[in-house]
Amino acid sequence: MLKPLSVQLYSLREAASKDFLGVLKRVADIGYMGVEPAGFWNIRPSEFVKIIADLGLKMYSSHSPWARRNSIGEAMDIAHIIGLDKIVCGYGPDDFKDMDSIKRTADDTNYMIEIAERNGFTLFQHNHDFEFQRIDGKLKYEIYRELCPKVKYEIDCFWSTNLGTEDPVEMLKKFADDTILIHMKDGKVKQNVGGKAMVNGILDRKVDLMPLGTGDLPIKDLVAAAPEQVETIVVELDYCNIDMNTAIKQSYKYMVENGLAKGNK
Repeated sequence: MLKPLSVQLYSLREAASKDFLGVLKRVADIGYMGVEPAGFWNIRPSEFVKIIADLGLKMYSSHSPWARRNSIGEAMDIAHIIGLDKIVCGYGPDDFKDMDSIKRTADDTNYMIEIAERNGFTLFQHNHDFEFQRIDGKLKYEIYRELCPKVKYEIDCFWSTNLGTEDPVEMLKKFADDTILIHMKDGKVKQNVGGKAMVNGILDRKVDLMPLGTGDLPIKDLVAAAPEQVETIVVELDYCNIDMNTAIKQSYKYMVENGLAKGNK
């Protein structure tokens, strides 16, 4: 069954900072079925829900706010306001630097999971490249998963290649049982990236990306391997080699016209 296609609004953050309502309208006009917000750009979360409903858009998940050990209550409050039963977490390179770091990170995640579950929420995690590095031949994310087995995943398939050293299809299959959302980027997987800054709670990695279907990622194979419980495939282009509005439109066209996801048009 085809998954509905969403867009991570972080991709459109530059335009959103000037005209967030205009961005939402363009996304709906393209045909996307869902949006994943990364900041509400001075719109109250409760009002945001009304706006996207009027535009025929759905929200399957949100990256606002980003759950932290000291802000899990705020994350649950916002999730409740916008009608979600899941909240997101994620970390930076230093949090997966070595075994001691991974253990500390897992402790924080387990703490948040316990509170989230007690309040009726699921905690899911978004990855970057560094979680798919290895220690003594074993994926850091596998080590982490053993330490916090209850966490769910939003697998970013591009980052899961660890910049071209891993097979993203195999990585998706490895975490399939606990994956509930998928992020889809595209571009040259073997490249240098940098950046540790946080933007609206999201790690800003400097990466050169391309519209879906024009890079190295085996998107058709990834879609075929998507677990049944995945709710939506989310297009996310942190940066792009062409105009972002054009890239988001081209990515939609590629996914829908090739029967890889479901859209509204």
